[in-house]
Amino acid sequence: MKKALITGISGQDGSYLAEYLLDLGYSVHGIIRRASVAENQSSRIDHIHDDIHTYYGDLTDENSLHKIISKVQPDEIYNIGAMSHVGVSFDTPAFALKANTLGPLGILESMKEIVPSAKYYQASSSEMFGNQVDSDGFQRLTTPMIPVSPYGCSKLAAFNLTNIYRDSYNLHCCNGILFNHESPRRGTTFVTNKVVKGAVEIKRGLRSDIQLGNLDSYRDWGHSYDYVRAIHKITSYNQARNWIVSTGESKSVRDLCSIVFDKLGINYQDYVKYNPQYARPNELNFLQGDSAETKEILDWQPTYTFDSMIDEMIEYWLQNISQ
Repeated sequence: MKKALITGISGQDGSYLAEYLLDLGYSVHGIIRRASVAENQSSRIDHIHDDIHTYYGDLTDENSLHKIISKVQPDEIYNIGAMSHVGVSFDTPAFALKANTLGPLGILESMKEIVPSAKYYQASSSEMFGNQVDSDGFQRLTTPMIPVSPYGCSKLAAFNLTNIYRDSYNLHCCNGILFNHESPRRGTTFVTNKVVKGAVEIKRGLRSDIQLGNLDSYRDWGHSYDYVRAIHKITSYNQARNWIVSTGESKSVRDLCSIVFDKLGINYQDYVKYNPQYARPNELNFLQGDSAETKEILDWQPTYTFDSMIDEMIEYWLQNISQ
């Protein structure tokens, strides 16, 4: 039985990945960052609590990472934990760098010392590209990476460290550059679930508007469940390398609002308000990833469309928000 260690196991991607690996017969171990409100720190994995092993730790505490890796002796390490909110990274840039760059560095150092034969997956981000786009409108592995946020900088540093440890120490270290991915488990401070939940609350008469930042930023949105399947394929591939995971389709935040509100039979223009508080100091305008190589070589295909993903998110909030 293979042992997998997942940082950020209680998050959106971590919870889907834990479920997926359990179905494949793995022994699943995960690191949870302690929160003062216990109800919020493990709600996404409560239903599999008895099937997994969890440990308190923190990406900013290299000693905790070292001890957990020593105890678990994992065959595979999935570093999915992060300070994951791009907008907040402008408010807490030092924390973003510590969690998203020094955290992976601590894991790589411990892996090199304790389990050098393990496989390591680094959750890299499309935010690393910043506003660089190839002439055909796509980002790919050869596209220049010039991030425009502290979050993007922190992820790019970890991306490069992963490459360095692979090339310098012959470790099986790979990067998955994942474009935006959502689900009902997405935090409601992120724009997709903020819009979906808010629209359902408006439909139910529980709120009067939704306040957003830039409505004309474009993102390539997929589903977290599909993307964790890609993560496993990336990590299991016999060659450690870097990959793009995306749908290849881009929609604006305005498109998102229009689609969600239309599905609920209301007009987004009556309820969505611009608030400069939610605009980033430096905006990333357009993301659209070319994942053709991932689909061909790894035989990966998304099972969700944008519409079916939104339908699932709407249905979740319709069931969980009372009149």
